[in-house]
Amino acid sequence: MTTGQQQQDAAATVIIGRKVRPGMEREYEKWQERVNAAAAEYPGHLGAEISPPTGLQPDWVVVYRFDSIAHLQAWINGATRQRLLDIGEKYFDGPATQQVISGGTQPTDPLVTVVVTHRVPPHQIDDFLDWQRRMSQEESRFEGFRGTEIFRPVEGLQDEWTTLYRYDNAEHLDAWLTSAERREILAEGERFDDFKLRTIDNSFGSWFAFEENGREAPPPSETKTALAVWVGLYPTVVLLTLALHPLGMPLWLGLLVGNLLSSFIMSFFTMPYYVNRLLKRWLWPPPDQPVAKTNLVGLGIVAAVTVLWALFFYVITTRIWSLP
Repeated sequence: MTTGQQQQDAAATVIIGRKVRPGMEREYEKWQERVNAAAAEYPGHLGAEISPPTGLQPDWVVVYRFDSIAHLQAWINGATRQRLLDIGEKYFDGPATQQVISGGTQPTDPLVTVVVTHRVPPHQIDDFLDWQRRMSQEESRFEGFRGTEIFRPVEGLQDEWTTLYRYDNAEHLDAWLTSAERREILAEGERFDDFKLRTIDNSFGSWFAFEENGREAPPPSETKTALAVWVGLYPTVVLLTLALHPLGMPLWLGLLVGNLLSSFIMSFFTMPYYVNRLLKRWLWPPPDQPVAKTNLVGLGIVAAVTVLWALFFYVITTRIWSLP
């Protein structure tokens, strides 16, 4: 398979950064949600996410993910997007930045990601790749390093090479960015000094983020998502209620504390370590499996697990411990 064919077959991501005029953030966000909804109507759309500015990330960042470069290109260059850009022009404070990558993995941990784009003349590609390998070897020695990916230019969309490297937090990233080792490596590659660097303060993960052979599967349907959240929410809420009951808090305070705790537990434990693993083959079925069979098995697991939890809590609250 040729490189062009591989790029067409691999999932494709575009990272778009924008500065928004002061005071127009809310209007921009509503407009961006409208744009994302339009993108979802295009073939091959896998998802989109908006990330507002932070202390580490000065721009609004939007990420679109499609199942191929061809489908991503159809959206980027499509008349619908161009019309929406004309409408949203009044919200922008300067031109947008854009990086396109084809293939690669998308981490589910809350990492800090740096996006670097380089313009590399064709006769210097081998030297550039050697220099990037030295850069990766050096940065991998720093605490908090979580990986590097290099992406070739995308024909018809982007001429630059794109490098992503990730650290577990901003402090560890800053230690690398300001290090003498990085300055030395940059000096070695001064011929490649035509680059842009941007930091993104999250990795655009979600409760439902699976990777198969380095490619992200399409998101589950809204019905599956709702049922999956229900499977995790029921035991989480009941267990929290039982745990908080001895504290004797009034209803309004108990619900306030319980909802806060359940949000953290669902995000960091219940969904990634219980529901996602339990229902993975139903939420993202293998392409060679019949849809009817995977849905039947998945719904059967949902029903069985829910009945077991209900029976368990019935025994606990009526036979072992009766709540007032």
